[in-house]
Amino acid sequence: MSGVQPATAFSTSYGGPSGGEHSAGGPNASPHHPSSPGEECDSCCPHSPVLLPSWDRLQHTAAECQGKWWREKTMASGKAAASEPSNPATKAAEGSLDTSLVLLAVREGFPPEISLFFSVESRSSRCLNSQLQEAARKKLWALESDDRDVCALFKELSARLVCMQAQEDRFLLTFKTLEEVWKFSTYLTLGYVGSCLEQLLFDQEYWLNCALMEDTEIRVTVDEDRLATIYMGLLLQEGNFFSRAVPGVWQPEQEGEEGLQLCKNELIHVKNVGEESKWEGMSLLTGQRGLVPVTALEPIPQPFYQWFLKNYAVSFGISQEISGATSQPIVKGRCTATEDHRGAAWDELSFSKGDSIEVIGFFIPGLPWFVGKSVSSGSIGFVPTRNISPEACEPLGKGLVFLSEEEKSPLLCIACNGGEQHFTALLGDLARTDITSVYRLDGFEPTAMFPKVPSEAVLRGCKDIQLLQSWEEINDLATTSTSELSSPGSESAPATLEDVLLEKLDDFDDPKFFIALNARHMEDADVFDPILTFLNQDSYVPSFQSLYDLSFSFLNSTFYGFSDEDELVLYLETSRNWAKRTHSVWAHVRLCFLLGKLCIKKVKFSQARVYFEEAMSILDRGFGDLPLLAALHVNLASIYLKQNMKHKFSSLLGKTVALLVCLPGRSFSSENELEVMMYVLREAIAVGNAPLEARVCFLVVKLLLQLGKNDEVLPFTEHLQCLTTTLLCSDTSSVPLDATPILSYLYDKKYLPNIALASARLFVPSGVKGAPTPIWRAGFILQNTSKLLGSQLERNSIPALACFYLKQALHFSCESRAVPIQRTLCAILSRMYLQHGVLDGAVCYAATAVTLSRLMGEEEAFESSLSLGWMYLLHSQPGPAADIMWQLLCSLHGTDSVTQGGAVHNLLAIALKGEGQVQKAAENYLRALQKAKETGNKRNQAIALANLGQLSLSRGASQLSELYLLQSAQLYAELQGSEDLEMELVRVLLWLAQAMVNRQSMEDGKLCYELALVFALKWRNMRSQLHITESLCHFYSKVSPNLQACITYHEHWVSLAQQLQDRELEGNVRQTLSQLYQALGTSEALRQSLDCTKQSLRIFIDLEETVKAAEAWLQAGRLYYLMQEDELVEMYFQAAIQTALKWENFSLAMDLYEKAGDTFFNGSRNRDRAVEFYRGGAVPLARKLKAIKTELRLFNKLAELQIGLQGYEKALEFATLAARLSIRVGDQLQELVAFHRLATVYYFLHMYEMAEDCYLKTLALRPPLLQCSGEALYYCKVYCHLGNLTLHKLKDEQDAAAYFLLALAAATELGDQELQGLIRAKLGDIPSAPWGPEGTPSCAAYRPRWLSEGGHVV
Repeated sequence: MSGVQPATAFSTSYGGPSGGEHSAGGPNASPHHPSSPGEECDSCCPHSPVLLPSWDRLQHTAAECQGKWWREKTMASGKAAASEPSNPATKAAEGSLDTSLVLLAVREGFPPEISLFFSVESRSSRCLNSQLQEAARKKLWALESDDRDVCALFKELSARLVCMQAQEDRFLLTFKTLEEVWKFSTYLTLGYVGSCLEQLLFDQEYWLNCALMEDTEIRVTVDEDRLATIYMGLLLQEGNFFSRAVPGVWQPEQEGEEGLQLCKNELIHVKNVGEESKWEGMSLLTGQRGLVPVTALEPIPQPFYQWFLKNYAVSFGISQEISGATSQPIVKGRCTATEDHRGAAWDELSFSKGDSIEVIGFFIPGLPWFVGKSVSSGSIGFVPTRNISPEACEPLGKGLVFLSEEEKSPLLCIACNGGEQHFTALLGDLARTDITSVYRLDGFEPTAMFPKVPSEAVLRGCKDIQLLQSWEEINDLATTSTSELSSPGSESAPATLEDVLLEKLDDFDDPKFFIALNARHMEDADVFDPILTFLNQDSYVPSFQSLYDLSFSFLNSTFYGFSDEDELVLYLETSRNWAKRTHSVWAHVRLCFLLGKLCIKKVKFSQARVYFEEAMSILDRGFGDLPLLAALHVNLASIYLKQNMKHKFSSLLGKTVALLVCLPGRSFSSENELEVMMYVLREAIAVGNAPLEARVCFLVVKLLLQLGKNDEVLPFTEHLQCLTTTLLCSDTSSVPLDATPILSYLYDKKYLPNIALASARLFVPSGVKGAPTPIWRAGFILQNTSKLLGSQLERNSIPALACFYLKQALHFSCESRAVPIQRTLCAILSRMYLQHGVLDGAVCYAATAVTLSRLMGEEEAFESSLSLGWMYLLHSQPGPAADIMWQLLCSLHGTDSVTQGGAVHNLLAIALKGEGQVQKAAENYLRALQKAKETGNKRNQAIALANLGQLSLSRGASQLSELYLLQSAQLYAELQGSEDLEMELVRVLLWLAQAMVNRQSMEDGKLCYELALVFALKWRNMRSQLHITESLCHFYSKVSPNLQACITYHEHWVSLAQQLQDRELEGNVRQTLSQLYQALGTSEALRQSLDCTKQSLRIFIDLEETVKAAEAWLQAGRLYYLMQEDELVEMYFQAAIQTALKWENFSLAMDLYEKAGDTFFNGSRNRDRAVEFYRGGAVPLARKLKAIKTELRLFNKLAELQIGLQGYEKALEFATLAARLSIRVGDQLQELVAFHRLATVYYFLHMYEMAEDCYLKTLALRPPLLQCSGEALYYCKVYCHLGNLTLHKLKDEQDAAAYFLLALAAATELGDQELQGLIRAKLGDIPSAPWGPEGTPSCAAYRPRWLSEGGHVV
């Protein structure tokens, strides 16, 4: 796979929320992207479609890869290379490539995988953001061990993940069906893939840093040719697709064969009939069938076209009424006649050359007719497009291309109907707080995460509240009436009384007709006179809309008094007969139309056709009511199409299309219009008329949305979005129609949360009246982000991803001066920043909410002020919090707000405690407790008692604390269990556990800890579980050691870290767990310890934690040593050391060398292997780093090791070096140890005089006077050793007696009678020895000092 160089790369990117500005840099901006020798299709999302390459280019690409496939197959089989065919790529270039080779290459030569590369780039610098790229790579490494989220994402994107290659910043994908390739290529074109990767790879710190997020784009790159080849392979495998004819290739009469006579670019439906070179084809133009050579075919590369043509087939061919693409856009305005024309029918306009004709609606190039009005005569009729010049016409306007400005917002409103109000209510619910009625536990906010300290950029971003008006301007709003402080979605009031009256009259204008069906009435002309008068108006009036609309609303609004539709049909039939008698043409036509509609409703198409044809036959002046004329044409055409009446349909089609697509704002009259639209769309695709294709696609989307067919509308909406953003609009700053809100709505309905979220984030609110606003976008993103996280959207879980969009909604609400929604959004932003540990931001937005709430009322101001005070307390700023609480207490004087007063006293007590005013804090807690008792609020009583207990605990009064906390827990037990209550109880139990541990009630403390964990497990509160588990691990390791329990809770800690996707925490806990298993000492425990170490090693390698990774390598080596798998020990040790050396961390490498040596040094096997690590590794690095103390320690270990191995010569070398180094270090204790060891080596080497001198040196290093019993014991033992040495080895009884006497003096000072007895026995064996210690007790220190100063010559 990796060896195939892509011929063409497709690149798209998503960066930031706007989707409007994009980097111009190609994929080569990133070094990891594959080189591309062919043409690159490079753009920034969503401006460039994935268009699959032409057949001839695919042939060439397939041929090149076929050659590579042949060589690889030959090498794999071991056959001689001589059998390889001539270069197929050359044959392709020469035009002589055998089609079977192309098919073989497509079917077999390409593995079905494709690489998706990604790079994180900065918009401002237009280059790679290496820091974010590395962060994304680390996240990808972490996901490699558990790829469920990635697989789910790509499954949603219609791709199958083969593997991830984090080091190369790529995903390897495959596809199994045509639909998967089609959908994936669509998502690439629309920019969803990059956006989804951004949602996958970045953490909360990124989303909270709005400036960074805006400046960042994710660029994704795929090999477009390879994607095309995979698609084509699947297409050929299916053997049923649509192609265009290649001109000049196939002339069947030349070979005397029967076959299709093909025209250039003719559409052909192709099926594989089992022959390699010829397939069965059916011309869409003529409907003829025959064999077609594959070389004469060029498959249609766009997957949407293949899908559409296959799924929306018609029984007869293309009409050729519509012509192909031209360079002319859709226009409006006036045009000029280029020649005379006399209308052949009443509905055709007659005009002379040079006449000015006004276009009614649109003029669409390629259509045979449009509706026009003669400027000179005022007549309206169909105008043949071939007889006019549209040069004088004007385009539709900037960014419109195929629709009018009035058509935009109704379409967007269909999908988002009610969404604005729904999301405004949702935001209000998220901002709601109970702080005025429910007390707060000291320092406890269940929604807050308090993670690592956020970056400076995040802190700067949260303080930068960009509001349009200053706070002085907001204060000016205080005089504004409440009605002006409305929500941004509300409509403005009518300007005048006349407007109001006109609006009211609309309800009374529609006439209603009672259905009277008795025989006497049926023959009375006066009975039908009202309806005939109403329906016989010669022009369109708004009351007719209910007759023509899609929903048959006239059944409820215009007629009443009938029991079923048959009665209504009878009434309308009778009315029709009276219209005939009275020659009421318009009434006759409209009644026929209504009867036809009712027949369609009952699926009586032939009868409906009769009515419609009757209406058309008598209509001789229909342009006064264009909606009726259009409805008649379209409904009749749909029936002709349904009943396969080709000639009638073709004769009606030209004018029907003009009425169907050229009249903006026309209402649909029947669901059957869809069939006509699909036919016209098919024709537009066949002839390549892109403007018409886009216009019809727009109408299809509009009709399907009105019909509520969400599944059917999605492909057309996606195609429309691709067309609007890529093919039709050269000015990418303004697209004709941003359908992303509709797509977001549809993806949400299909439960595709990643794509729905990506689509909504790409939406840029336009300000068009009725279109979705930033408030809709913020609410939609909040809702779908929660779905993505697998949880319900709640006040305690506001996702960081919504931060930027909430700020945009706030900016929008400032523009509209909607104070309530501004306050709501500030409250949500404050809560969101609190939850993610950015307390500066929480305080900042809470303060803004206070300023806004003062414009709304006292209740809102009180609530916001209390929230601000609580934010200050959580931010460890008790001073400002106390100031706010004192002000609120003053404002409550003279009121009966007992609960609110208690809430203020409680928060004031917390603030006073923070300021160190313990007595006043206790008084306010007691006041809060009293007010809670007055109202009978047990929850608030429990909180006040718990706060009193915590205050006592902080002052060391554990017994009093336990009393308060037990009362609090008892009250919580009486309350109905909800999550909020039991999370508060968890906090109380943790405090109670601490109080009990302080009083040495270990069992009770353990019970409280474990009960707290039970509640946290019950509500699946991960953060609480994490905190409690950490406390339990500490309890069982330090407070009440229990190795097995400690292991159990560490395992749960690992599980929590995995669920929270905190890889660093997981690695650290696994390392600790490894040491705990090691402490068990069993073979099974060692295996588990090794498994933990290896898992932590993988994590640290992924996170590039060099030091921790090296320590994990070392730990694994130690465990292999304990498991006696010696062949792996040194391999792991060397891996640890090389990890440190790779990053030139010499200090770490030195430490690792020493620890590796220690494993052998302290072990029972292969102890000599320690020398290599000490002498060959650690010592050179210690000298390089001038670490003298480390070098001294190493030589001491080397000397001790050689003594144990009985290598006394080497021991002497190392001990001597250690002695010299100890003098340089200047530490007397180190020097004593070194000389003592040197003396021991001399002794083993039988160099007794040197040993004696070194022992005396050690004694000389001690203080003149004995300092402690340990020092006296050391003197005693060394003098005894010296006595034995001189007596038995040097044969000097006099010196031996002196040493024993000094040992006896030390033993006497030590007061050890048994030791004194042993020494006296030694002295008794020396005949000339005196029988008592000489001099003072301190004389034991004198002789060695005299000897060391030269008094004793060895």
